[in-house]
Amino acid sequence: MRRVFVTNLALVLVLNLLVKPFYILGIDAAVQGRAGTEAYGGYAALLSLSFLLNILLDVGITNWNTRHVAQNTGTMHAQFNGVIVVRALLVVLYAVVMAIAALVLGYRGGELELLAVLVLNQALVASILYLRSNIAGAQKFAQDSMLSVLDRVLLIGICAWLLWGRGQDAPFPIIWFAYAQTAAYAITALVALSVVVKHVGFPKPRWDPLFIREVLRQCAPYALLVLLMTFYYRTDTVMLERLLPDGKLHAGIYAQGFRFFEAFNMLGFLLAGLLLPMFSRMLKHGEDIAPLSGLAVRLVIAGTVAVAVIGSFYAKPVMDLRYHEHTVDSAPAFAVLIWSFVAVCVTYVFGTLLTASGDLRTLNRMAAGGMVLNIILNLVFIPRYQAVGAAWAGLITQGLMAIVQAVIAARRFHLRPSPRQVGAVLGYAGALIALAWLAKARDLSLPLAAVVLSMAAVGMAAVAGLLPLSGLRSLLIERRTY
Repeated sequence: MRRVFVTNLALVLVLNLLVKPFYILGIDAAVQGRAGTEAYGGYAALLSLSFLLNILLDVGITNWNTRHVAQNTGTMHAQFNGVIVVRALLVVLYAVVMAIAALVLGYRGGELELLAVLVLNQALVASILYLRSNIAGAQKFAQDSMLSVLDRVLLIGICAWLLWGRGQDAPFPIIWFAYAQTAAYAITALVALSVVVKHVGFPKPRWDPLFIREVLRQCAPYALLVLLMTFYYRTDTVMLERLLPDGKLHAGIYAQGFRFFEAFNMLGFLLAGLLLPMFSRMLKHGEDIAPLSGLAVRLVIAGTVAVAVIGSFYAKPVMDLRYHEHTVDSAPAFAVLIWSFVAVCVTYVFGTLLTASGDLRTLNRMAAGGMVLNIILNLVFIPRYQAVGAAWAGLITQGLMAIVQAVIAARRFHLRPSPRQVGAVLGYAGALIALAWLAKARDLSLPLAAVVLSMAAVGMAAVAGLLPLSGLRSLLIERRTY
């Protein structure tokens, strides 16, 4: 299974590194520049609001379905026909609740029109993720990897024409961005559906109240987990926009730093999507998950710490790569946010392992604590420190969640790191930080420093045992057994 993980992780990384960074840093950032920071800040706040409640679109079905299909692939056909009815009902519920929430929060006019498009987009995204959960659960990882970038490829093409094909000075209302997403998501959903149909046949929706109740009962713990995690992951933008007098501007400034963080975080999300069906199948068959989880953690630490060190020491040059306004304000927030990337990716390993084992009660308790902590920290930090305060609230919350999940998973599955391994991790991080400080003191430019630090990170990770090159080589040439 480690060989399957490495080869498919490599495929996912290559595809997404080719596409998603260009979308986020090229297209998404260009949209903000053309539409204006304040207009984009309003869009970002509405987008975060749509994320806060989008659990109603899924109620945990996607994670539950991935785990269930991985362990019981033969039941995928019957289950698919019943679940699509449930999802149709959830779309209606989500739309109604979102409309009520928007009116209560005081959104009116054009904001409601934009939110309506974002609601449709969230419904399409949820449908794509559900369809992909069937594909990943059936261990069709290559197909799932291709689908993971299709929507962004389409969106790049559409937005590139809207941004540059009509002339540099042509207007770009922010709602056009939302409509472009609608087109890209709709096409991707149709392609994903066609792939699933090849495995399960043409869908025949069936109304079965008993089945619906059972699905909702089994998915409830997953739904609660996603809801709680979404709240402490997405409340910062909404709270910035609502708590501050010029909230839209600060939300836009925060979005500049958050965009780079999100670009990297997508890779961690894909890692979790790859690990969940693997962990689920291995646990069902009583296999030892220590080798796979250990490999995943070592690779995560080696990569994320290097990214965080470079990003934090060169935050201003990174912001200047893409933006021409407010970079002095967004750089400090990004310097803090990028360290959240380390914590979030650690939770993608251990949280996914606990999810695969079905230990949702523990995860929900942790997530509830994280949500309360994050809201309190935002209430304290945002009025005083604005975007930087929101970034610190996120880092503290994500860091504590990562530590707690790692400790629980280590105890539950007897994952005992040796003092030497812990020392290697600390030594790797400390050496990389010292080297970055020296590069900054020597006034190395961002491109040169990135090359030097990246090469040093690979070498030091190999020495520290975080990047077992010989082990990876043997995994790639060993006979596939799954």
